[in-house]
Amino acid sequence: MDNISIPELIKILKKNKINRFHLVYNRQNKKVEPSHSELQFLADFINSDKRDFEEHEGMFFQLTEKYDVLQGAFVHRTKRGQAAGGVRFWQYENVEDYLRDGMRLAKGMTHKNALAGLWWGGGKGVMIHNPEFNKQDKEYREYVYTEYGKFLTRLKGCYVTAEDVGTSVEDMANIYKSTRFTTCIPETVGGSGNPSEPTSRGVLAGMEAALAFKGETLDGKTVVVQGMGHVAEPLIGHLFKKNVKKVIAGDINPDVVNSVKEKFAGKNFEARLVEKGDNSILFENCDIAAPCAIGAILNDDTIPKIKAGIICGAANNQLEDHDKHDKMTAEKGIIYVPDFLTNRMGIVNCANEQYGYPADDEFIERHLQKEWKHGVYQTTLSVLKEARETGKPTSEIAIKQATEMSMREHPVFGHRSLKIIQSLVKNKWYEN
Repeated sequence: MDNISIPELIKILKKNKINRFHLVYNRQNKKVEPSHSELQFLADFINSDKRDFEEHEGMFFQLTEKYDVLQGAFVHRTKRGQAAGGVRFWQYENVEDYLRDGMRLAKGMTHKNALAGLWWGGGKGVMIHNPEFNKQDKEYREYVYTEYGKFLTRLKGCYVTAEDVGTSVEDMANIYKSTRFTTCIPETVGGSGNPSEPTSRGVLAGMEAALAFKGETLDGKTVVVQGMGHVAEPLIGHLFKKNVKKVIAGDINPDVVNSVKEKFAGKNFEARLVEKGDNSILFENCDIAAPCAIGAILNDDTIPKIKAGIICGAANNQLEDHDKHDKMTAEKGIIYVPDFLTNRMGIVNCANEQYGYPADDEFIERHLQKEWKHGVYQTTLSVLKEARETGKPTSEIAIKQATEMSMREHPVFGHRSLKIIQSLVKNKWYEN
């Protein structure tokens, strides 16, 4: 595909008058097929990929009429139910990076939803910000997210979206205006609201389980947190409540750094403003490193420099290459707690909004308690114990457990979303 840029792809789409298209896996010939012959090169790239593609059931795309924003919905495996996962608003250097990130994120949601015991499949929305426009412009954002809602309506419910990186509660309200296939809608209209707090508690539970596996606790530990955003900030607060010795955190946003620094004034807290791409904070002498910013952060360059004995954070897809970098962390003696195991609480908090909200909801809280077999704590211990017994890396074990669970079909609707995808292809949804 020769690293084709996003603007180049948009030119191809406009030249061929393609506003919507798909790349769908044909289970008979075991190949991804494009909706338009002019886009065969995209299908060829995915079919040749051996790292990130894993029989994803479908990938759907739309180019907005205004602003030229490319919007996507990546659907991985939906045997347990509709694909569920947030929509992120991001920038990418090229089409390959975009497709790879979408596939990885969708696959991660399959693992996350399955391990959490949710009757949902794995999916992810990814929209590419057009840098020619102000990302914070209210009119721009309202249009983009309203159009994304219309896009989901056209997909008939095979994918249900939620909040993710770059997307706010207000953005979710704009999606909700034009589709019913969304969760994480504002509390003012019956939604579950911001899931950052329970997500931070899930990461904390993973940390405590990893330390318990070593016969230790958080008391007196030094923790490094990469990122100081919506999940990282409450996580830092929880760490101090657990009597950690020190927290070192960094972020690229000066306003965020100053705000969090002020919040934890008087604590043994070091807040740093870092440049984009500077990962040196992960190389500090510490007990736990918590990546809570970008994905693919554990790679050939960073892993050899990490001194922490435990890696446990909220960022999605922390391993750049699951097979390779999972082994690298294990060979270095680092306990890696898979991100899709600990950062589940965002989707847990909002996935079943339609069932209402009792006070102290046991279906939420059980994920954060130490007793429940499928909670973050016990699942982490299960993965670490099996990894020790088999000599295999933790991510490999967690994916194995998640894959087994993801193969169970929904007890009521079966593999309904696959039928939706097949009907979308048959009826040429992109022409309507």
